[in-house]
Amino acid sequence: MSKFNALMVKRAEDKSINREIEKINIDDLPADGDVLISVKYSTLNYKDGMCLQGIGGLVREYPHIPGIDFAGEVVESADKRYAPGDKVVLTGWRVGEVWWGGFAQFARVKADWLVPLVDGMSCFDAMAIGTAGLTAMLSIMSLEKFGIRKDGAEVLVTGASGGVGSIAVVLLSEMGYRVSAITGRPEQAEYLRALGATQIIARDDIMDGEKKPIQSAKWAGCVDSVGGDMLARVLTQMKPLSAVTVVGNAGGNDVSLNIIPFMLRGIGMIGVDSASCAFDTRIEAWKRLERDLPKTALELATSVIGLADVAAAGKDILAGGVRGRVVVDVNR
Repeated sequence: MSKFNALMVKRAEDKSINREIEKINIDDLPADGDVLISVKYSTLNYKDGMCLQGIGGLVREYPHIPGIDFAGEVVESADKRYAPGDKVVLTGWRVGEVWWGGFAQFARVKADWLVPLVDGMSCFDAMAIGTAGLTAMLSIMSLEKFGIRKDGAEVLVTGASGGVGSIAVVLLSEMGYRVSAITGRPEQAEYLRALGATQIIARDDIMDGEKKPIQSAKWAGCVDSVGGDMLARVLTQMKPLSAVTVVGNAGGNDVSLNIIPFMLRGIGMIGVDSASCAFDTRIEAWKRLERDLPKTALELATSVIGLADVAAAGKDILAGGVRGRVVVDVNR
């Protein structure tokens, strides 16, 4: 098989990080994977931006191919669950961090990490959704299990113009919730309304004011992709028997909490692990995404770049300059 393109991240002796597209061989891929995949599309996530810059300690060995998501077609398989020609999706399992990922035209991974592409969904659609959309759906499933009703309940989405936030706004709106969207980018207000948000809240507006252990109860549920001080403030505004799903840390890992909202209002804080959740849960989430996520809204939230554009886009996503979802066409 001829050589193929891969976005290689390397660390020099002076610890500087370099990124460039290289031609590599199939034999260069990890030998202990049991399924070889022709990658059709990958996608850009916040974690990819970190890996591209060599920050956060996510990448352990160099050279490295980032890309925590990909969708494509099986070329070879040593596992009976998959055969050549099968369409598959990979998200999570630290692929793109400690294992070579999807920013290449081929990938070799473990069969346990894959799920079949659900009926009615293309490889492109799967990556327009990606880890971000999967996380959004898992968050909503968690809110449902907690008992959050759909009958016009007011729910909050933080980091709403990002990947997880954009998909969460669409899904929640489609399911009958009234969605309030928090963003630090006021120029994205019309975009968020087009996705289904009924109220746009400036990040500074919700963060301003005196810090109190408990504030006016406003929200029946929340999908939080920010963490840090934002999460701490939102928890004080949750209604009795409401819940917040915690799915991101763009605003920081440390959260200064008090227990009053938990004691007086019986609220829940639910962590969502999209990286290593069970196979059956993944399949359920992907099927619901195919059913519940309108293609028109997904198109509105999605842009497309080529492999050569990934390094620059990785810087943009860390700076908060990326809206919605970014699909990477690795063959462009």
